[in-house]
Amino acid sequence: MYGDPATIRKILTQSGDTWAVVGLSGNRSRAAYGVAEVLQRYGKRVVPVHPKAETVHGEQGYASLADIPFPVDVVDVFVNSDLAGGIADEAVAAGAKAVWFQLGVVDEAARERTRAAGLDVVMDRCPAIEIPRLG
Repeated sequence: MYGDPATIRKILTQSGDTWAVVGLSGNRSRAAYGVAEVLQRYGKRVVPVHPKAETVHGEQGYASLADIPFPVDVVDVFVNSDLAGGIADEAVAAGAKAVWFQLGVVDEAARERTRAAGLDVVMDRCPAIEIPRLG
């Protein structure tokens, strides 16, 4: 199971409210754009991470996790599965508390490395689907 209910609840309610969304750009047709909007509605600070470093939803963007000059609580991974492991490693290095791999983003080795480093991990789930279920 990639996202047990207790871990999902913990990340969404206890891990902190600063979410770096890797793959978030100003492209409104991309899923990351809509998910980030939902996260903001639920009180999360969304930090766009994309090579273009665009400002999205009123938040300054950064080209990489390492460029963010403040702590990030959760890293939401919206990249292809073959790139997810590197992002997970960057999340560990950045001191994040959790990594959330979006729907369709699956990398078992990255999941295990991230968990071994002490981070909570959810994989192949979407926080915009899960957060309204919390009630």
